Amino acid sequence: MGFFLRWIFAFLLLAVTFNPSDYNFVRWSMMNYAEELPVTVLMALLLTIGYIIYLRATLRSIGGFGMFLILAVVAALLWVLYDWGILTLENRALNTWLGIFSLSCVLGIGLSWSLVRRQLSGQADIDDVDE
Repeated sequence: MGFFLRWIFAFLLLAVTFNPSDYNFVRWSMMNYAEELPVTVLMALLLTIGYIIYLRATLRSIGGFGMFLILAVVAALLWVLYDWGILTLENRALNTWLGIFSLSCVLGIGLSWSLVRRQLSGQADIDDVDE
């Protein structure tokens, strides 16, 4: 359940920032920044904090190569689905949602990697040891 929640929050962070619908921060801020500049700045700072938390944890746990590897696995999965005829890439909105899904997988796995590694190996991280 811990991984699922981390992945959901990563997905929501990315989807709130940008998605193909009209309900996202990028479109809202472009239309309302003149009238709502303080709110726009506040929301941008809150989103930035969310990205810093996720990116820092992901880079510390799996690194750049791990991020690339997870994206490669998700891309290969999408390629297989396309090759089997299950997925078509003609819908631009669907492509955007697939990109959000792919990036949220990277961030969710990156934030949860310590938990996964501990379950697989039985070893505790230095941060997990009680003093």
